Amino acid sequence: MSANRLLRLTLIAAVLVATAAHAATPASQQQMQLSFAPLVKATAPAVVNVYVTRRVKEFVSPFGNDPFFRDFFGSDVGVPRERMENSLGSGVIVSEDGLIVTNNHVVKGGGDAEIKVALADKREFDARIILRDEKLDLAVLRLQAADHKFAHLDFDDSDKIEVGDLVLAIGDPFGVGQTVTSGIISALARSRGDAADAQYFIQTDAAINPGNSGGALIDMNGRLIGINSAIVSRSGGSQGIGLAIPSNLVKVFLDSAISGKAIAKPWLGAELAPVTREIAQQLKLEKVTGVLVADVTPDGPAAKAGLTPQDIVVGIDGAEVEDAAGLAYRLDTKGVGAAAKLSVLRDGHEISLDLPLMEAPKPVAVNLTGPHPFDGAKVSDVALSTLGRNATGSDLAGVMVLEVQTGSIAQSLGFHPGDVVVRVNRTRVRGVADLQRLLKTPQRLWRLDVKRGDQIYEMSVPG
Repeated sequence: MSANRLLRLTLIAAVLVATAAHAATPASQQQMQLSFAPLVKATAPAVVNVYVTRRVKEFVSPFGNDPFFRDFFGSDVGVPRERMENSLGSGVIVSEDGLIVTNNHVVKGGGDAEIKVALADKREFDARIILRDEKLDLAVLRLQAADHKFAHLDFDDSDKIEVGDLVLAIGDPFGVGQTVTSGIISALARSRGDAADAQYFIQTDAAINPGNSGGALIDMNGRLIGINSAIVSRSGGSQGIGLAIPSNLVKVFLDSAISGKAIAKPWLGAELAPVTREIAQQLKLEKVTGVLVADVTPDGPAAKAGLTPQDIVVGIDGAEVEDAAGLAYRLDTKGVGAAAKLSVLRDGHEISLDLPLMEAPKPVAVNLTGPHPFDGAKVSDVALSTLGRNATGSDLAGVMVLEVQTGSIAQSLGFHPGDVVVRVNRTRVRGVADLQRLLKTPQRLWRLDVKRGDQIYEMSVPG
C-alpha cells in the first residue's frame, strides 16, 4: 500500500470517528436531561403485583423418596399433609373499576387459591378470576373494592407499532418491587417453539425477567401495546429477547370477559402449510413468505371465499401475512361476524378474495359400530372437536377419537382418545361423514393413516 493511499485512509477514518462522536454528543443541556420519568409517573400506578397463595395437599410416604416403594404403592400413599404454595407475577389495571389483565400462568390453580393484588402505592386488595385461557395465556381479574376508582392504562393499536419503536416494560421481576426497563421493538410476529397453540408475539429487548409476566409493555404515548408473557433464555434470565402478547388480542379477550361470552374464533375451513424455499422456487415466488393452502373443507368459509389448494395467502386487510400464526392472529382479532379481504397469489397473479368470518358448526359425536377397525370408537370432526388450531395455525382436518369402548375392536387395535384418523385406504378423511362412507365398504385389508401427537402412523388391519 502506498504512503499516499495510507494517508487518505487514515484521514477518512478520523473524519468518521469525529462525525460519530459529534452525533452521539447531546447538543444542549435540555437534551442531556431527556428522561422517561414523566411517562413512568403516568403509567406505573396502573401496574400491580399479583400474589397467589394456594393450599397443596401431598402425602408424606413412610418410605421416604425410595423410588421402588413409590412405584409399588403409588404417590398418594402415606400421611396427608397440606402446605402453602406461593407464586408472584404482575398485572395491568385496564379499567377504573378495577379490571386487571395478567398471564394465565401467573394465577394457574387460582380457582381455589387466595389472590391478592398490591398497587404501586402499597395498598392491597383481594381479587377474583373473571376469565382465563390457558392457550392464550391470559386471565382477567377483578379487584374486590367497591366504590374505588383506579389508575388504569388505555389500549393502543398493536398493529401500528414498528420494529425500532421505543417501549417500556413495567413489572415486578424476581419479587424485588416494581421495576421499569426500556428498549425497542426488536421483532414482530414472533412465535415460541414450545407453544402448543399458534402464537403471535411482540418481541422486545427491554429486560423481562421472572416476575415480569403479566406486566405492561407500553409505547411512548403511555398506552398499553402488550402484556409481557415470556422470555427466550437458556439461563432463565433476560438475554434481550422478551415476548409480549399484542394488545389487540388482549382487548378481544377482555371484551369477552366483560360480556360474559366465550371467545368465538373464526373458522377458516382450510388446512395450511408453510411456504418453504422449495415451494417458493416451484411456484416461482419472488420471496419465501405467505401461507400455502393445502386443502379446503367443502362448504366452509375458505371454500365460500373461493380459496383453492395451491393458493398462497400473502395478506389480510392490507397487512402482510408471513406465516400461518400471523394469519390466525389477524382472524382472531377481527372476530366472528365480520369479513376479511385476503390477498392471494394464484398462478403468479395476486387476487383479492372476501372471506366470511363465521363460527365453526357445533360438534357432533358419533359412536361407530360394525365390522371395521373403528368398532367401539366415539369420534368427532377434528376442527369441531377442538374449535381451535394446531401449531401451524391451520384448522385441523380429519376425525378425532374421543372415547374407546372397553373390549371393542378399536381398543384391541390400540386406538386412544386424541388419535386423529387422516386417511383410510389412501383416501383423505376430512370429517366423520367421509369416514362413515368409507367404512360402509368391506375390505380384505384396511390401510389406515393415524396421527398421534406429531407423528403419523401407517396401519394395515385385516378385514
